[in-house]
Amino acid sequence: MLSKRLQEALNAQINAEYYSSYLYLAMAAYADSVNLKGFANWFRVQNQEEMVHVQKFFTFVVDRRGHVELGAIEAPPSSWESPLAVFEATMKHEQHVTSLINALTDLARDEHDNATLALLQWFINEQVEEEAAADAIVQNLKLIGNEPSGLYLLDRDLATRTFVPPPAAGSAV
Repeated sequence: MLSKRLQEALNAQINAEYYSSYLYLAMAAYADSVNLKGFANWFRVQNQEEMVHVQKFFTFVVDRRGHVELGAIEAPPSSWESPLAVFEATMKHEQHVTSLINALTDLARDEHDNATLALLQWFINEQVEEEAAADAIVQNLKLIGNEPSGLYLLDRDLATRTFVPPPAAGSAV
C-alpha cells in the first residue's frame, strides 16, 4: 500500500502529466497555425507519450491499492513568439517535469517504498531522453536562425516522428 503522502504526490504527478499532454496539444495547435506541420506532428507524438505517462502512474496507484484523485488541469499557453520560443518552452517544461520526478524519488526514498522507486527509475531515464530531444531541437533552431530553408528541412524531419509505445511491463527490451 502507498503512504498517504506518496499517494497524494503521485496524484499530483498524474495531474502534471495530464497538463504536459494538454500543453503539447496546445503547442501542436500553434505549430499548425503557423503552417509547421512537422512541428505539429512532433508535438502530437509528444502528447501521446505524455498520455502513456499518465497511464503508468494511474495504473501504479491502482495496483498499489491507492486512490486516484483527478484534479482540474490548468490551461496552457496558446501561442508563442516563434518556433524557437516554443521549443525553449518545451525544454523548460521538461526540466520542470524532471524536478517533479526527482522530488517524487526523494519522497519514495524517505518512505522506503522500493516499488515506487522502481517505477520512478523508468521516468528518470525517460526524462533524460525528453530533455535531450528538446535540447537538440533548440540547438538546431539556434543554428538555423532566420534561414527559411533550414526551418523547412527541420520541419520535414520532425514530420517523420512516430509514436512508439513503450514495451509492456515485464517484457524483454
